[in-house]
Amino acid sequence: MVVAGLGYAGAAIAAEAVAAGFRVIGTARDPGAARAPAGVAVVAFAEASAAIGAATHLVVTAAPEEAGDPVLAAHAAAIAAAPGLAWIGYLSTTGVYGDRGGAEVDEATPPAPGQPRSVRRLTAEEAWRAAAAARGAALDIFRVGGIYGPGRSSFDEVRAGVARRVVKPGHSFSRIHRDDIALAVVAGALRPGAARVLHLVDDEPAPSADVVAEAARLLGLDPPPAMAFEEARARMSPMALSFWSENRRVANTATKAALGIAWRCPTYREGLRRILTAEAQTTGI
Repeated sequence: MVVAGLGYAGAAIAAEAVAAGFRVIGTARDPGAARAPAGVAVVAFAEASAAIGAATHLVVTAAPEEAGDPVLAAHAAAIAAAPGLAWIGYLSTTGVYGDRGGAEVDEATPPAPGQPRSVRRLTAEEAWRAAAAARGAALDIFRVGGIYGPGRSSFDEVRAGVARRVVKPGHSFSRIHRDDIALAVVAGALRPGAARVLHLVDDEPAPSADVVAEAARLLGLDPPPAMAFEEARARMSPMALSFWSENRRVANTATKAALGIAWRCPTYREGLRRILTAEAQTTGI
């Protein structure tokens, strides 16, 4: 397996794949600075054509750029010529569904992106559909919700004393623990189907204020005071505002059935506890 992009999610996928018995090579722009999991070889992204040409499975985590998908731009010839490439997994985003006013979307819902970055994601999905079809490889498009995990969760802001419990009635976010992304991607590689759309989100879309309150509770701290969205928005970055401008609930029933999995963290509650467990194992506390 080649994991194109050993970032936050890519490194977890690579570690999961090693545990499942794959020989794994990951790419990085700067291999010397990459933190590769045990058992994972690293090659420079620009020099990855040989590894991709020898791969049976390819995972793409890199975000599309203005000019298109960077993996296809650099390595389309190697992908097309790879004799044993049987499966491609592309990590996209649930943002391709745009704003649904709080309504639910499932794996069969037509996308309707509203943000430029989500339009680029949908364009990249179509490019990977074409590449997989031309190659005769199975393709899983993983539409991923908000990613959290160790070092990237509500704990960080709560501990720093800067967390805000923003309240916007009727607004929920669909999220996924990093380790469940790894679980699902490797399950897809082991159980390939035809071209599939799969939702990497947990079982309970939830308001961000609830997640912050639970993080504070687990740390034995009082939750930050509630703040109305209209008050908080003045302090938000344009990127944060773009996330709050869309409201949808993302279903995952068909995904779990197709992959034969149950989440390690079916809600943010289990996910936050898993982070604390991981921190304790790392620090020995």
